Formats: sequence, structure tokens, C-alpha cells
Amino acid sequence: MDDFDGKVAIVTGAASGIGRASARAFAREGARVVVADIDGAGGDETVRLVTEAGGEAVFVRTDVSRSADVQAMVAAAVDTFGRLDYAHNNAGIVGAGIPVAEMPEEVWERALGIMLTGVFLCMKHEIPRILEQGGGAIVNTSSGAGLIGVPGFADYVASKHGIIGLTKTAALEYATSGLRVNAICPGTARTGMVNEWLGGDPANEAQVVALHPIGRIAEPEEIAEAAVWLCSDRASFVVGHALSVDGGYTIQ
Repeated sequence: MDDFDGKVAIVTGAASGIGRASARAFAREGARVVVADIDGAGGDETVRLVTEAGGEAVFVRTDVSRSADVQAMVAAAVDTFGRLDYAHNNAGIVGAGIPVAEMPEEVWERALGIMLTGVFLCMKHEIPRILEQGGGAIVNTSSGAGLIGVPGFADYVASKHGIIGLTKTAALEYATSGLRVNAICPGTARTGMVNEWLGGDPANEAQVVALHPIGRIAEPEEIAEAAVWLCSDRASFVVGHALSVDGGYTIQ
């Protein structure tokens, strides 16, 4: 893959799971990384893993649903490393598992605030700084649920569908400015959030595995590799795409 030496990447939701794997992958390729999350202990652990592997990273506590936090996150990237080239806007939460008519409004608003407004705020503050460097790339984490419906998860599905629309719009707005914006649509990956959702029940996991034609769920690193590739020059003609990384889940 490309050499990211001298470049700087922000990864949100980087205290665990796909975000942690993404931060480590960016660092492995030579980028300096801003690890952003609300989980301080997890964020510090990600920084430790990056630095022990020879990379460079800094943790910035960030609630992506708050504009002031996101603005401070981007400012920290530039203040610490002098620039911003890439962002993987990945922070998310588990869907409520509640039918539409029974879903409390505050549950709906929290999900959209973190996963959809959060991506909007990240791009709002990241894009001007990336353009200062003459361009770069942004990858937003949608989901297989951003391409299909999932009963009981309207809050999550609506957020993830919205991310794809937002990604395509931003991609069109900035394509001629040297900034490529794309999305990834993961299937189920073995993360702490997913493990909590499965509840440690082998029957639940077997049911989810059966939804993926590849016959297993993903490791976080498999999803992260797609995000880092989309930021690389090897994806130089990929603009506004929602890339399924889902073991065949959405082609059925």
C-alpha cells in the first residue's frame, strides 16, 4: 500500500474495534494518528498499541455529537502534528432493537446525533483543514444496514443510510478540490460492541454467522484495511462509493 509517511489521520471511535484497528493500520503505513473517542482508557490503550509498534499517536477525548468537541479534535490534530490529510469517521453505537412505533424519541435522537450528525460535524471541521494541504481523503463508516432494512433497528438503519447520502453529497462537492470522500459498509465484525449485542450466546452468534455467505463474521482488521485502502492513492479514482465489506451479506 502507499507510504503515508508525513501524513496525519484522525480516526473516531478508535478506542476499540474497527476504529482501533484502523488507527493501527494507518500508523503501520506511516501516518501519525489522532485517536478520538469518549472512552479515555480505551483510547490510551490504542495509543499504547500504536507507539509500541513504532508509530506515533495522540488521544483526544471527543464526543462526536458535540460540535465543540469535534472542532477541538481537529484543532488538536493540526496543533500536534501540523496538518490533517485523512479521516476515518467511524464512531457509532448499537441500535436500540425497538420497533418504530415503540421507539422513544430520545433513543432515536441519540443514535442520529452520534452516527449521522457526528459524521456531518466531523466532515464540517475536517474538510477545511484537509483542503489546506491540497486534498486528501475521508472515509465514513456506514454499514450493511446502510444498504438494506433491518427490523427493530430503525435508529441505526436510518443513521447508516444517511451516512451514505451524506458521503455521496460531500464527494460531489469536493471531488475537484483533491478531496475524495467514500464510505465503507461493514458486515458484522468481532468488536466489543457486537459482542455485547450477541450477549455471549453461541446461538446468537451462529444465527448472525449464517447471514454471511462467507461463513463467518469479520475481524476488525479486515474492515480497517478497506478504510485505509480507500484513503490511499491506490483508490485514487474511487469517489463517493459505499464499499461493502460484509462477507456477502447484502448480495443475497
